Amino acid sequence: MMTDLQRESFGRTKDGQAVERYTLRVPNGLTARFISFGATLTELLVPDRDGRVADVVLGFDDLTSYESTSPYFGSTVGRVAFRIPFGQFVLGGRTYQLDRNSGDHHLHGGAGGFSWRVWHAEPVSRDDGPAIRFSLRSPDGDQGYPGQVDAAVEYGLTRDGALRIVHSATTDQPTPLNMTHHSYFNLAGAGFCDVLQHELQIDAERFSETDADTIPTGKLLPVAGTPLDFRQPERIGLRIGTADGQVDGYDLAYLLRTEAGRLRQVATLRDPASGRVMDVLTDAPALVLYTGNELNGSLQGKHGVFYGKQYGMCLETGGLPAAVHHAHFPPILLKPGQTYRHTCVYRFRS
Repeated sequence: MMTDLQRESFGRTKDGQAVERYTLRVPNGLTARFISFGATLTELLVPDRDGRVADVVLGFDDLTSYESTSPYFGSTVGRVAFRIPFGQFVLGGRTYQLDRNSGDHHLHGGAGGFSWRVWHAEPVSRDDGPAIRFSLRSPDGDQGYPGQVDAAVEYGLTRDGALRIVHSATTDQPTPLNMTHHSYFNLAGAGFCDVLQHELQIDAERFSETDADTIPTGKLLPVAGTPLDFRQPERIGLRIGTADGQVDGYDLAYLLRTEAGRLRQVATLRDPASGRVMDVLTDAPALVLYTGNELNGSLQGKHGVFYGKQYGMCLETGGLPAAVHHAHFPPILLKPGQTYRHTCVYRFRS
């Protein structure tokens, strides 16, 4: 399997740390490239219905852009993905103050979270295809979180056309832990067009209501009768607009219908033009949908292409955002002696 993995330099960070790039390949045409900065997926080459290959994730050609301007393109997010209101939570009777890196709130693990660190990488031998494992130690007090955490993410390509992502972690003190993968997908090809013609289906009957700052209120509301209902396949752009009953774009979390704790298919994304289809499988309880609403054409991505609004979309598996504030949400507290484990599979077909 080691012949299916290549390693090369991708430059040095601003503080001089070496960053490497790794390439995984399988015979069906699926190719993935990762860098050790942020344990980040930078390229994912997928064949269409005619066998033509295109890169289906947004990203950059250079390390400087990943360090300075990336909106988490392809990165591993942690300790806790999504927003924590006012960067605070209470644990064991003590209030912890986290880094506030999104206005008054804590977002995606803080300004120095997992996405902005250089991870250690090593190849993994698997029977179903090549894989690579990234690992990182997060010390006690990192971004304000308690406890030392040893985190890892393993990426693998399978010969049936899937990218498998397994997050894991242990801790020496109780701490919140909710990792996710943050690729922006465009099945037509990165930078080719927006994703509004893609068709999406999500196996969820309820969503997490949010306020004007995208902070969960704690209410889990039915999707029925709202523009957030993707129980049946719908074109993403169908209900994006300015009329009543429409939305400006999507940025919300769904509580998945089927039981967490087992790997099951929870969503399907399809590009009618290319015929590419991506199934999302996970053992996590929730799925976050984000349609790249803040992309505005100012970011120059791979091959000199500027990414416009909704040129990519995220389907992020994990726990519900702000679960540390809402006791009725699936819990995200990791305790000593436990192992956090969260699997996400993006399976491609045409």
